[in-house]
Amino acid sequence: MSVHFCIRVQRAVLATVLAVGCLTAWTDARAQKHHAEGSGLSPEEQIVISVYKHASPGVVHITSTALAYDVFFNPVPQKGAGSGFVVDDRGYIVTNNHVVEEADSLEVTLPDKSKVPAKLIGRDPSNDLAVVKVSVSKGRLFPLKMGNSDALQVGQMAIAIGNPFGLDRTLTRGVVSSTGRTLRSESGRQIRDVIQTDAPINPGNSGGPLLNSLGEVIGINSAIYTPSGGSVGIGFAIPVNTAKRLLPQLIAKGRVSHPWLGIAGLDITPEVASALKLPVREGIVVMQVAPKGPVDRAGIRGSTRKARVGNMLVGIGGDIIVAVEGRKVTSIDDLTAFLDAERKVGDQVTIELLRDGRPRTVSVRLGELPEA
Repeated sequence: MSVHFCIRVQRAVLATVLAVGCLTAWTDARAQKHHAEGSGLSPEEQIVISVYKHASPGVVHITSTALAYDVFFNPVPQKGAGSGFVVDDRGYIVTNNHVVEEADSLEVTLPDKSKVPAKLIGRDPSNDLAVVKVSVSKGRLFPLKMGNSDALQVGQMAIAIGNPFGLDRTLTRGVVSSTGRTLRSESGRQIRDVIQTDAPINPGNSGGPLLNSLGEVIGINSAIYTPSGGSVGIGFAIPVNTAKRLLPQLIAKGRVSHPWLGIAGLDITPEVASALKLPVREGIVVMQVAPKGPVDRAGIRGSTRKARVGNMLVGIGGDIIVAVEGRKVTSIDDLTAFLDAERKVGDQVTIELLRDGRPRTVSVRLGELPEA
């Protein structure tokens, strides 16, 4: 037994010596190559440095000022800070809605450290996007190229540039951790196809670009998941394709037209169906109907009484929506996503519903989601 053990040890030692020798030779060769090139940098480091040099001049610092009032009703300015990036040489800058939504005035700090006033052009709370504009010469603007967020792959490089805690144009690096996530915006609607990244994102990064290894914008950094208040490696960015789709509306009319039915409803799950003794196991129970809204004008009815489901008191007795345009409906979010992606304000849609257990088909002309 001891002989075999000694042989195994000798073999292990020999293998280790050979491995160390090979590693040393490889390391020396790589070091010589870097030394010969005069950089001393790895290829990955060179990529990150190149992206920063190319993209950081297009990233700006946005300061918002809102007036609050003290107990004696004296105005007290309150400042907030975020990031943004230039999208063209006319001075348009993309950022998050939550960076600018309550601002009475906006100021942009350009890469040359100069501070210029900015004008709010448009915002879309439903996707946490906004556009502001500065009036400066083209030579002081460095527009960033927008990439294709639909082509992203999990694992590819993700680089965030912004102003966390006011630290000007800070770079952090990671990967695309996942795609196709959903976030709940402050307006209550879902933001779809959100990018998840482990590139550290902190307060002040909001509105700044998430970039790929080519220096193209793939997302707009918007939110983090954090139990501690700081970055824990779970950040989220609005996909750049959403921004590209909405940017023309934001610039042209200051808002985005979202199709709207004008209902508040309860998603039907098997548990809800059993508790309320419903005739279907999926769909939407219409609880409230916006007065003079699209479905109200079409004659769709809301709830007539209350019932308890677990710890919730919900409205029942209203119509049950089971399909729109021939597509089964499973939730309010599912319905909203379909209308946002496939229909526009003014379109006529066919809604299949149950009223007192009997099927009906109703035609509804979509309205426009009112501003909050």
